[in-house]
Amino acid sequence: MKHLTEPRYIRWLLTGIAFLFLALFLILPLIAVFTEAFKQGAQVFLDSIAEPETLSAVKLTLFVAAISVPLNVVFGIAAAWAIAKFSFPGKNVLLTLIDLPFAVSPVIAGLIFVLLFGSQGVLGPLLEVYDIKIIFAVPGIVLATTFVTFPFVARELIPIMEAQGKDEEEAAVSLGASGFKTFLRVTLPNVKWGLLYGVILCNARAMGEFGAVSVVSGHIRGMTNTLPLHVEILYNEYQFAASFAVATLLAVLALVTLIVKSLIEWKTERQHAAEEKHYHYEGSGERAV
Repeated sequence: MKHLTEPRYIRWLLTGIAFLFLALFLILPLIAVFTEAFKQGAQVFLDSIAEPETLSAVKLTLFVAAISVPLNVVFGIAAAWAIAKFSFPGKNVLLTLIDLPFAVSPVIAGLIFVLLFGSQGVLGPLLEVYDIKIIFAVPGIVLATTFVTFPFVARELIPIMEAQGKDEEEAAVSLGASGFKTFLRVTLPNVKWGLLYGVILCNARAMGEFGAVSVVSGHIRGMTNTLPLHVEILYNEYQFAASFAVATLLAVLALVTLIVKSLIEWKTERQHAAEEKHYHYEGSGERAV
């Protein structure tokens, strides 16, 4: 069907534009980060990474991700299962609320938590009575990070579960399996790659979140600074080599995320191809009989 094929020069032109865009906006900035990080030598780079405030920022970033990601996994699985497998009043409202963090600026999300839990906020006086600190403390960072990242797992799982339908779950239940056992042995294995993909995206956003965390953290050195906030502080203090050195940690995280994402997509495509080949083989056998 040659009449549907674009001329070769059009294909080369579009491909060239795509690669040029990637080079200008992705590859060159990434190279610049690593170049500036090692500009004053490897020793300065290592000293910047080993600096106590940097290590504290790394620990806090990992700690926040270790809390927010599992919470989003639980919520994402529950929300996706409910939306894909059941009909209930308010289903469209739930879908809209899941997309809310995509529509609201992270800075606005941080301000919402300040208005709720700040000293002058709605719940501020009550929290002060019990000496509970949320804003300008780790709990506020966890809340803000969880809010901006909770759509990722749910949005990956919903279309997968909807495409699979309810037949396998209904068959398992009809054979005597409980709802929990059906979920563990039927539903979860069918969505494992989509779940892992959502977890990777959620974790990457949790570690790289800046706007919402910046509002609720208070920028307390060694206590409430995550890696993105620490990079900003170093850069504002004209410690350029140190700021770029710390930024390489986030860049490496991004590269690892892309590699794992590509591996999952490759694995998923292979699995789909194997399933299609299996179904085709079974169909050919039935026709032969």
